[in-house]
Amino acid sequence: MEKKMKRSKEKKSKKKIWLWIVGSLIAIFLIFIGTAYYSIQKTMNKINTPLETDSGAQEQKTVTKKEPFSVLMLGVDERKDDSGRSDTMIVVTVNPEKQTMKMLSIPRDTRTEIIGHDSVDKINHAYAFGGVPMAVDTVEHFLDIPIDYYVYINMDGFLQIIDTIGGITIENDMDLTYDSHHYPKGEITLNGEEALIFSRIRYEDPRGDFGRQIRQRQIIEAVLKKASTTPSILLKATDMLEVVGDNVRMNFTMKDLIQLQSIYKKMDGNIDQLSFEAEGGERINHIWYYIPDETELGKIQSELKAHLQ
Repeated sequence: MEKKMKRSKEKKSKKKIWLWIVGSLIAIFLIFIGTAYYSIQKTMNKINTPLETDSGAQEQKTVTKKEPFSVLMLGVDERKDDSGRSDTMIVVTVNPEKQTMKMLSIPRDTRTEIIGHDSVDKINHAYAFGGVPMAVDTVEHFLDIPIDYYVYINMDGFLQIIDTIGGITIENDMDLTYDSHHYPKGEITLNGEEALIFSRIRYEDPRGDFGRQIRQRQIIEAVLKKASTTPSILLKATDMLEVVGDNVRMNFTMKDLIQLQSIYKKMDGNIDQLSFEAEGGERINHIWYYIPDETELGKIQSELKAHLQ
């Protein structure tokens, strides 16, 4: 009888221990989720900046599983006592129903009308003259399509994002050397600093700015792929949020980002790359500009319009 009571007490004791362990784990998990949610919300409040229209009103669209949309990605080279210039301008169009994505790099020296500034200048000066709104308006006019969203990235901060996710791997199509940095042809793994220099090489590449655009698109694709397919990235979520909060601004909401992740996963990371192939350099008043070929520009505009339906 005593033995039975002893065993019964032991069972109850073990049951209590297990309940305590399970309860503690659940509590820790809930605290982690709560903390993560708080951190995410705090970061989103910091980076979410709606676009201002000409009337001063703030525009906020919503990503859906059906409606096509476009994004302007601005990689800005911020310098001390300078408003900065958009070193990188990439337009991405997404068609959720067709599960397709197109990415176009705009040469930063492209000569075009700067909307809202009453001037004709290099397209990357639009950001310096009027920030994100003027850059968006100018790209809309240049490509003759609506720009629904924007993502602003401080390029110096971008290397921190790459370091936080543990580097990226890309397929380099050309042997390149810049100062002490050598990038052999083939598969290469880059940390943040290496990736930033790799994305900026221009004069060492016989293709000039076109080669630079290819490398920038490769880096963005590699970051997107690793961030969306590597489970261990979640363990670095806090670090990622801190870096993103300091270096990124966008008009995507939290709901939009969740929808975006769902859309991107269905696409298997397949992105159709578009670019300006025709050479068109011209010096005007001692300043070099890229002059787009009208026929090629028209074809690109038509392709993007069709993709956005």
